Amino acid sequence: MSTTNTMRAVRAHERGGPEQLTYESAPRPEPAPGEVLLAVRAASITSGELDWDASWTDRLDGSGRDRTPVVPSHEVSGVVAALGPGVTELSVGDEVYGLIPFTRDGAAAEYVAVPADVLAAKPTRLDHDSAAAVPLAALTAWQGLVGHAALASGQQVLVQGGAGGVGSFAVQIAKALGARVTATALPQDREFVTRLGADRVVDYSTERFEDQVADVDVVFDAVGGETQSRSWAVLRPGGTLVSIVRPPDPGASTDATARGVFFVVEPDRAGLEAVTGLIDDGQLAPAVDRVVPLAETRAAYEALAKEHRRGKIVLHVGDGAP
Repeated sequence: MSTTNTMRAVRAHERGGPEQLTYESAPRPEPAPGEVLLAVRAASITSGELDWDASWTDRLDGSGRDRTPVVPSHEVSGVVAALGPGVTELSVGDEVYGLIPFTRDGAAAEYVAVPADVLAAKPTRLDHDSAAAVPLAALTAWQGLVGHAALASGQQVLVQGGAGGVGSFAVQIAKALGARVTATALPQDREFVTRLGADRVVDYSTERFEDQVADVDVVFDAVGGETQSRSWAVLRPGGTLVSIVRPPDPGASTDATARGVFFVVEPDRAGLEAVTGLIDDGQLAPAVDRVVPLAETRAAYEALAKEHRRGKIVLHVGDGAP
């Protein structure tokens, strides 16, 4: 790790895709009031992140000021290197992880300044590389299933896209909460999704999930498109279709009591602490597709758009003392 007022970081100076990302020297941030400076150990990247308005401005809807040059990657695991004024709940040397707000610089850098209230203690069962694969995907699954769908033990869940970064957590969390879980996946992912806890895996390349499952309490949609529209048909009366892709069209449902929800995950310490508890109890584990050096961030983002993956691509940033 750098000991000067500069650091190595991946930044984009103009809005665009992976081609805009440059591994370069950048100013090391200073923690403002309520923030901590993290020495980043690992970060995780997300498909579509470079398309989000929030990645480039200071407002989620893109109407705010341009923030370029920006640092991508908003899932972080690291060590507290310095405290900003007013921070009392964390100490220098604490191992923490969290989801950085999307309208701030991310963690594809040696250091990042993060609001202290979005960070939680890193799960003791995980190293930093594995921990970095957790925050966005696991919080998305937790907030969708618990916060928006109020999933209860004994209910039936259909996870659309059970082998992906978010879907793999949705399968595990639903199972940990006592649900009966069906997930859609490709044939090569059947064993993987079964190991995650799915009671049934539907091969979406050859089977129609409508023929395999019915009277579902909750559909967790990580796919969108036609898959989302068809998902209304398998809900029980009063069931919930939760999507992280696009707002569900209620006109596609024949049941006026069914509910559609679209949401964007938010940083959430309490939710992350609940996830940490499941991890340290052995009920939840991240799926890491691969770990790559920080200098290979551009290639990692290119791989997101081209390759089929099981779980997250993680950037290994540093080791040793902060």
